[in-house]
Amino acid sequence: MAMRVERLTISLPSDLVDLADKIAHEKKVSRSKVVSLCLQEYADRRLQKAMEEGYKAMANENLNFAESAAHSVHEVLPEWK
Repeated sequence: MAMRVERLTISLPSDLVDLADKIAHEKKVSRSKVVSLCLQEYADRRLQKAMEEGYKAMANENLNFAESAAHSVHEVLPEWK
């Protein structure tokens, strides 16, 4: 499936343009591709961070549930003490 591409005009400091040109030359791609790759990498990192935070939050919730369930089990099944 073809991805829709849109044209974007941006202004960058000259040192970043020089860096983009250097990377483009090294990777044999266009400046646009360099910017696109950088934005995609940034988006991937944001998603990774959000997922890590979500997993940590779920781990805390699961731990709290397990601790409360452990106390309840002794009330329901006293022989398991």
